[in-house]
Amino acid sequence: MKKWKTVVLAALLMVQLTACGSSGIGRDPADSAVRHEEGMADKKVLLGVTYSKLQNEYIAALQHAIRAKAQEINVELAEADGQGRADNQITQVERFIADGVDAIIVNPTDRKGVAPAIDFAVDAGIPIIVLTAEVSNLDKATAYVGSNDVIAGRMETEFIVNALGGNGAVVIIHGPNGDSAQMNRTEGIKQVLSQTPDIKIIAEQTANFSLMQAFSLMEGWLQTYPRIDAVIAQNDEMALGAYKAIEAANRQDDVVVVGVDAIPDALKSIEEGKLAATVFQDAQGQGSLAVEIAVRAANSEPVNHMNIVPFELVTQENIFEYQP
Repeated sequence: MKKWKTVVLAALLMVQLTACGSSGIGRDPADSAVRHEEGMADKKVLLGVTYSKLQNEYIAALQHAIRAKAQEINVELAEADGQGRADNQITQVERFIADGVDAIIVNPTDRKGVAPAIDFAVDAGIPIIVLTAEVSNLDKATAYVGSNDVIAGRMETEFIVNALGGNGAVVIIHGPNGDSAQMNRTEGIKQVLSQTPDIKIIAEQTANFSLMQAFSLMEGWLQTYPRIDAVIAQNDEMALGAYKAIEAANRQDDVVVVGVDAIPDALKSIEEGKLAATVFQDAQGQGSLAVEIAVRAANSEPVNHMNIVPFELVTQENIFEYQP
């Protein structure tokens, strides 16, 4: 059985809804005002959701979880893809506000760039939930749902330290510069490596969470550096791209590769003895919890500001726990 460990506080499970769900934008803002005056117990709740970039497999998994939870509790969704651009997400939040949504979920593509969207929602009196990644003004948001990316960086790096016996040469493949996951995972990675002086970072660069960019980057590094013992990738797609380049160079027996997210392709790769490990990030738990909190906030019910879903290390030893 797939191990979807959803961390939901008992209070968050007491959501009582009787609305009917669909997808789309276009409600009259006046209708939202009337609904708040009359009470929302028997009214349809409309949530606006903007995703950072749906081409990313983990973000697509978040969308799947959000849609499943919305259908389960009969909530209407208005969804938009930021396509990796902060200005797109700001515009999308402004549109949600104009259309009178009851709450907004934003999965930000940039820590600073998307921050104005939080201010717009707060000024409009609409609850806004920040999902998975962080924004610089997170304290202004109604709530945050996600995982501690510093811990993810520490987990994957501690695995590498143990795999190398505390000695070796590593490269780090970063996510998009300015993305909160990139910043926090880097912090976690550097925390561990600062305590392991015999493991040297010989190169580090962003591949923007892209498999193809990581493949090209790793190709170049393999030609430049005669010795690379391990690759610390800040997501699975980049880990998979790096491994493809390593395999093409016939150096797969010499280089240990880890990633983050536990996407299906990464789990399959671990099972096949290719990727060494990944860090499970619970898209199901995060997406589902974000919807529940957004609905509670839309109904003026109290919510916790910080809602953390734990990371878990996945290796060949426990891979069976995370497979279908």
